[in-house]
Amino acid sequence: MAATLQDYALANKRNKPNLPRNARARAASAVEAVLRGRSLDDGLASACKGAEPRDVGLIRALAYGAVRELGSLRWLIRQLTQRPPQDVITALLAVGLVQLRSLRVPEHAAVSETVDAAAQIGQRKAGGMINAVLRRYLREHETLNEKLPPHLDMPDWLLQHIRRDWDERWPQVLGSSDEPAPMTLRVNSRAGSRDSYLESLATADLPATAGVPAHSVILEDAAAVGALPGFAQGRASVQDCSAQLAAELLAPKNGERVLDACAAPGGKAAHLLELADIDLVALDIAEARQPRVHETLERLSLKATVLTGDAAQPDDWWDGKAFDAILVDAPCSGTGVIRRHPDIKWLRRASDIAQMAARQTAILTALWPLLKPGGRLLYATCSILDAENRDALDAWLATEPSAQAAPIAASWGEPAGVGRRIAPGGAWDGFYFAMLLKHSVAPPTEQS
Repeated sequence: MAATLQDYALANKRNKPNLPRNARARAASAVEAVLRGRSLDDGLASACKGAEPRDVGLIRALAYGAVRELGSLRWLIRQLTQRPPQDVITALLAVGLVQLRSLRVPEHAAVSETVDAAAQIGQRKAGGMINAVLRRYLREHETLNEKLPPHLDMPDWLLQHIRRDWDERWPQVLGSSDEPAPMTLRVNSRAGSRDSYLESLATADLPATAGVPAHSVILEDAAAVGALPGFAQGRASVQDCSAQLAAELLAPKNGERVLDACAAPGGKAAHLLELADIDLVALDIAEARQPRVHETLERLSLKATVLTGDAAQPDDWWDGKAFDAILVDAPCSGTGVIRRHPDIKWLRRASDIAQMAARQTAILTALWPLLKPGGRLLYATCSILDAENRDALDAWLATEPSAQAAPIAASWGEPAGVGRRIAPGGAWDGFYFAMLLKHSVAPPTEQS
């Protein structure tokens, strides 16, 4: 098996224990993780471990930029090298090129620091090649960029899905998916008003504006959570505007029993509890993610019953007490949040979509009997693909006579089948919502 950047770094550390890895070497290790099928979050967690705090922002910017433009960067690397380099070198070159192409890093610093990064991870012999490739790009970038094929930064299978599902709007959806997303907060209504929190942000020299969801705040520039006024005390949480709509749409009422069926990391569960005094069951299939739910609830001084279990197998965790309302934030492709997680487009496969749709249908079918007659179920995904949204809901509704879709009237998004969808862009991640109501008996059908 070929050695990785982490392997080289460990070997270097044994030989030269005081030799630090610069930001480019660390960022390249995160990019290489994606090339090898791991998530960017995992790669960055390893890459930032032990880094100087002042370097973390640069490491993340370099890694995110390289992964966001990975298709174009790999095409450029093929034009600028005689043979395809191994993943270690591809990652270093991608980090070097994105600095020159998109991040406006001074040319000398971009080239010299990336060459130094090669030496720091045991690839000193590759330093000369990396230097030559980056300098050749500087000489030929105008010609290369003119020849660059379009849409390389979205896999072809996903591009075709987007073009089909979004008609004439597909270029906008495509472009927005490759733009960095703003940092958005949800103000805890139990801890104060949005207006008062905006004043606190202004005092902290963190300019922000109010968003469309009732408790949303959009920061002008991203900030560390430790810099947010009262974050540790639960005054606010980080949550996208689209995700904040889930609790608003479900509209919990005091005394209701509510299920958040796919709860981790706990943002929507916490929002539900902020809005009303409810008996909340927060369920998630991944036990490893449950500590995040507990941490979120504890920081916000909220309480819920946190369970580990498969939403599609309620016999394993349900206590037999029906729910007034259920939130199904269904597992999906995540194609609506590519701008926040650009590795999604490289790690997903075309075959995943049908599998996800089948999983979503299984969850709906399993949870529907747990809902009281007259109850409501909100179906949500962070997908922009019809197969996981309108098509999945249409197919399921055709099999369940006690379910009826309730129209969602809103100023945001647009109608999509029985629900409403949001295109990624601006303050919004790509999302889909549909509200389903349960009749005590099947509604009458129209007579022919």
